Amino acid sequence: MIGGEEESFKKLEPVFKTLAPPDGYLYCGKSGAGHFAKMVHNGIEYAMLEAYGEGFELLKASPFGFDFKRVAHLWNQGSVVRSWLLELAEEAFAKDPTLSSVKGYVEDSGEGRWTILEAVERGVPVPAIATSLFRRFQSRQEDRFSDQFIAALRKEFGGHGTKPKK
Repeated sequence: MIGGEEESFKKLEPVFKTLAPPDGYLYCGKSGAGHFAKMVHNGIEYAMLEAYGEGFELLKASPFGFDFKRVAHLWNQGSVVRSWLLELAEEAFAKDPTLSSVKGYVEDSGEGRWTILEAVERGVPVPAIATSLFRRFQSRQEDRFSDQFIAALRKEFGGHGTKPKK
C-alpha cells in the first residue's frame, strides 16, 4: 500500500515488484493514502481476530469437546471464513491444543486506535473494530473494577449472589 507522487512510485515500482508477492502491492494515490489503507487493513484485522476468538470460545464452552485444530483446518477448506489468520490458528492449536500456555493479555500497537479516531473524525461507524480494541484493553485487567461494581450493585438491588475474591 503505497502513497506519494505517482512519478516516484513508477520509478520505484521495480523494487516493490521484487519485494512483494504477486499482486502484493498497490499504488493508492497521493501521499498518505498507502498508510491510510494500511491503517484500515489493521483495524479490520483487529475485528477479525476478535470474531475468531469469540467463535472458538463458544466452541470451547459447548459440551462437544471440539478439536480446535481440526475445526480450524476444516474451516480453511473453502469455507467463507477461511483465511491466513485461521491457518495460523491451526498452527497454534497444533502446538498447544487448548492454548493453556498462553495468557489472555492482548496488546495493541496503535493501528486500531488510529482507525477509530479517523472513523470518529469522519462520522463513520466502526463498531466491530471499536469493540475489538476495547476488548484488548479489557484483556489486560485481571479483575475489572466495573465488573466488581456491577456485581455489588446487583447484590444491593436484587439480592444476587457475589463471589469472594481469592
